[in-house]
Amino acid sequence: MEDMEEVNQPVDQLMDMIPEEEPLEQTEDLSIQILYLTNNLVLVSKIKEVIAEIGQPDCMLEDPCVIKDGKIIRWLSNVTESLQMFISSDKILTLVDPNQKILDDYLETIK
Repeated sequence: MEDMEEVNQPVDQLMDMIPEEEPLEQTEDLSIQILYLTNNLVLVSKIKEVIAEIGQPDCMLEDPCVIKDGKIIRWLSNVTESLQMFISSDKILTLVDPNQKILDDYLETIK
């Protein structure tokens, strides 16, 4: 019978029993990813998921750069000065962590 009483506790009481998680410490390196897009473009960027309506872009890219022929160049710099861009996650095939050389080159490029 005691087990049934425990199951029937109000949700608020049960939620109070769950320990609070410590927030993760955010650093720039943690958010920098290589994105392989559906159009075969390879980007390196700081990336953050954002809340969006269905069909709207749901990833914010900050300081996105394209990797082409071993060089890192600011993406779309010939058409915009904006350093924040949005993209739909369905355009991203995969995300991976950059190797140290790409990370160093990227950080140098976005200075």
